[in-house]
Amino acid sequence: MTEPAHRSDTLDVRISPAGLDGVLGLPGPARGLVLFAHGSGSGRFSPRNNYVAAALRKAGLAALLFDPLTEDEAGDRRNVLDVELLADRLGMATAWAREEEDTKSLLTGYFGASTGAAAALVAAARAPKNIGAIVSRGGRPDMAGPLLGQVRAPTLLIVGGDDTGVLELNREALAQLRCEKSLEIVPGATHLFEEPGALDQVIDLARKWFVRHLIERSRAS
Repeated sequence: MTEPAHRSDTLDVRISPAGLDGVLGLPGPARGLVLFAHGSGSGRFSPRNNYVAAALRKAGLAALLFDPLTEDEAGDRRNVLDVELLADRLGMATAWAREEEDTKSLLTGYFGASTGAAAALVAAARAPKNIGAIVSRGGRPDMAGPLLGQVRAPTLLIVGGDDTGVLELNREALAQLRCEKSLEIVPGATHLFEEPGALDQVIDLARKWFVRHLIERSRAS
């Protein structure tokens, strides 16, 4: 268990039972929780996801970034692309957060990137009552396969306008989703949103989605 956190605390955590390393950022007070599902072998030190997490904390959202694979597992490229395994680990981290004193009462959302977005959708489909919102950044929701139609959490897909192949895959996935959904295109952005101001546009869209579906929903309940 982590110690009770104070305002804007960032804590190193260990997520059992797999022993996954993570970083939990807690604003004061937290009014929702966002778990990050990384893609392409990334983890808790992802510079882009940390940048997004810092902005979400300013909006009152706790953020949990964690390594979905152990060091040994990460050495096998097949694990990096194993959406089912990544979804299992996201579910494990969600269960862990529900036992922690600082996060157990918070509505939970997922922020997924690349293959991590598919893992987030699969994990949410498996536990439809547990997840309040999903945001995908340059994601591959198509890799969630038939489970797309079982997702119930409001889902926002954000894609770069110049990320043409992924944009088409997101349009096809949007048609398969049966939940509240939206596709937002960041003009001129490529897959990693490296263009000036592109990632800030992602943050603005994600923040509004999570505030609406986690913070405002929590206030209304």
